[in-house]
Amino acid sequence: MDFQTPEDAVPSAFVTESNRRALSAEPPASGAWRPGDDPGDRRFVEIGRVPLERGDPLPAVTIAYESWGELNADASNAVLVLHALTGDSHLTGPAGPGHPTAGWWSGLVGDGKVLDPAEWFVVAPNMLGGCQGSTGPASLAPDGAEWGARFPYLTIRDQVEAQRLFSDAIGVTRWAAVIGGSMGGMQALEWAVTHPERVERLAVLAAPPISSADQIALNSVQNEAIRMDPGFAGGAYYDAQDGHGPHRGLALARRMALLNYRSPTELNDRFERSWQSGLSPLGGGGVFAVESYLGFHGNKFTRRFDANSYLVLTDAMNSHDIGRDRGGVAAALSRATARALVLGIDSDRLFPVPGQQVIARHLSGNIDGDVPTVLSSPFGHDAFLIEDALVGAQLRRLLDG
Repeated sequence: MDFQTPEDAVPSAFVTESNRRALSAEPPASGAWRPGDDPGDRRFVEIGRVPLERGDPLPAVTIAYESWGELNADASNAVLVLHALTGDSHLTGPAGPGHPTAGWWSGLVGDGKVLDPAEWFVVAPNMLGGCQGSTGPASLAPDGAEWGARFPYLTIRDQVEAQRLFSDAIGVTRWAAVIGGSMGGMQALEWAVTHPERVERLAVLAAPPISSADQIALNSVQNEAIRMDPGFAGGAYYDAQDGHGPHRGLALARRMALLNYRSPTELNDRFERSWQSGLSPLGGGGVFAVESYLGFHGNKFTRRFDANSYLVLTDAMNSHDIGRDRGGVAAALSRATARALVLGIDSDRLFPVPGQQVIARHLSGNIDGDVPTVLSSPFGHDAFLIEDALVGAQLRRLLDG
């Protein structure tokens, strides 16, 4: 579910002097991309009104996206890549104007890689409700003010409906593959069940068939951390001066989330009981290295994300139940016809392997029969973002078939 950058795989990178300098200023009230900011490599499509499962349609929706490669003559080479909770459309490429971090899947997208633009037309939209160019709480409502806390409740199905309208707008009626990890995996699964005729191949990476009570509980305490920040101001913080937005609550939510993205083994092996400063935490004044790691990533996160978007997107995750109003999980999954890869990670404590076992058991097109592919990795849930060689080999099995 995490949006990772290359330094996350390097134990010492978060304590470099350049990182300290870059993050020393007060964070903005919101890290959302806003009209007038440098678009970077983003492009934008207006998809009009989006009907919602609950409430009135959302008017005048924009989807931001990036793409690599060209759509071939018969439109048969399009691959939809759906990002995780805190991700965006920047799959590959450097950090720079418009893109606060480098691409989150650069090891898998590019020349000679599994998603090679010479072969595939790779499309990555920012999801509805996000904060990196697509319509979300930081966008202007019809009254000219930010939606803020007025932004409607979204479900995973609402987000997939927006992606369907986006697909129509760019001329893709059938995807050669829909690939998603974590929250993006929820959406990919929804694509295959809701629109089986439009999905040729499916990759569900580290995602569950439903959001469990445990996962909903984890989201609830993160959201409460944001709402309790005085700077949240009921969601109306966009005009606050730097340093007065809800960055403390958002950073705390991020720190909580990170504990579920990585495995206990990795954190223990990586940090042990070492401390970051010259003073031991046992004597006061110092901090353990793992505390410094969490603090760095919480601070960094506030500079590229929006607190209201975090609330909207975690609520959408909580809505996920592929079997809702469809006769249960098994009946729903039986609708999917795509050739499928279901991938789990043995150390994932956010969406553990039993969830992928349920999905694999009921997808008739699963390339491994009735079991998922399970990767062995110390990195926990985030392995699908870090283990490029392992994940790439499995995606190649799917795409080559």
